Amino acid sequence: MTTSATHDEIYGAAKEPPEAPPRESRRQKPGPDVGQIVLVFQGGGALGAYQAGVYEALHEAGIEPDWVIGTSIGAINSSLIAGNEPEQRLDRLREFWRRVEESPALDFFGATPWLGRSLPNWMTLTQGVADFFRPNPLAFLGLHIPMAPEAAGYYSTRPLERTLCELVNFERLSACAPRLTVGAANLRTSDMRYFDSREAKLTARHIMASGALPPAFPAIRIDGDLYWDGGLLSNTPVEAVFDDNPRRHSLVIAVHIWNPQGPEPESIWQVMHRQKEVQYASRALSHIKRQKQIHRLRHIIAELAARLPDDERLSPQVQEMAAYGCLTQTHVVRLLAPAQDGEDHTKDIDFSRRGIKTRWDAGRADAASILEDAPWDREVDALEGFHLHELRRMTLETV
Repeated sequence: MTTSATHDEIYGAAKEPPEAPPRESRRQKPGPDVGQIVLVFQGGGALGAYQAGVYEALHEAGIEPDWVIGTSIGAINSSLIAGNEPEQRLDRLREFWRRVEESPALDFFGATPWLGRSLPNWMTLTQGVADFFRPNPLAFLGLHIPMAPEAAGYYSTRPLERTLCELVNFERLSACAPRLTVGAANLRTSDMRYFDSREAKLTARHIMASGALPPAFPAIRIDGDLYWDGGLLSNTPVEAVFDDNPRRHSLVIAVHIWNPQGPEPESIWQVMHRQKEVQYASRALSHIKRQKQIHRLRHIIAELAARLPDDERLSPQVQEMAAYGCLTQTHVVRLLAPAQDGEDHTKDIDFSRRGIKTRWDAGRADAASILEDAPWDREVDALEGFHLHELRRMTLETV
């Protein structure tokens, strides 16, 4: 039988985070020229452990974000970062992931080739996840059993509300240090809404709304409207950064936990896996490529306006048109969680200790790689204004 690792071997001691490396040995920190540092986290259930590992590497290097944006599990991880003092953030992330992990006894079944993750995942489906969600007995009586709109789901997320209230200081979120934005889908209008700590006071229910994935979880009512998981409309909410006003110099670290590329499926089981990847990988890359085009046009407008004679440039009509120009620089680093051996379409409910550790470690290693490479420090075409860097397992490429 496989020997299970202890909690501390996986996460480190809850009360005593690992000592940060000496300052002279830390990874390279982005300089002030990059502007604000933004973390963008996808939704993806148990896959969110990779995001926690990314944050750990940044934290160890003395880097804290100015803005955290998330959907679903990304919103939960984001709230744990934004809703705590810097010295508490890593501890609270560890505590959350401790609370949602499965019994270590189930790791044996997950390591058994003939059984794989079937039994542990079946137990997650039938029993829920401690401190996250629990079965809603009424929902299992039949598909047509009437329920209140706020209760219409196979599971209740009341345990998550309690966990968030224990681990997140929602009063601190109002300070916007860092700023927090979470995405949710309006059930009635199908519009994406971003709840932003810069604009309103956020509560545990805003975080829950961002992760209310139907039909598993019930919708959350906020200000009279019901909201579902933001991943239904945009699972990688990078547009929240690109559409922000006023625009600022930015280093955006977009953390992807669903793979946008994959092999052709050769069975229904593989089809189910690939379908889920395609659905939740979202259209982040197309958003980024379009922003690259738009940002170049903004720079061209700014350059053309600067070349006009003063009497024309200062006219109200030209100034109105020139306002569409922009000279800010944006660096986007895309991190992509690596595939794990034997994973399938149920990987987002793999809350095993082994699965959490593997993904957490991968996130930490990948983030360490970007800090060593520091692609934002390379010479770039100033006319572009928008620069995409992608992690290609142990190396970074500028696209």
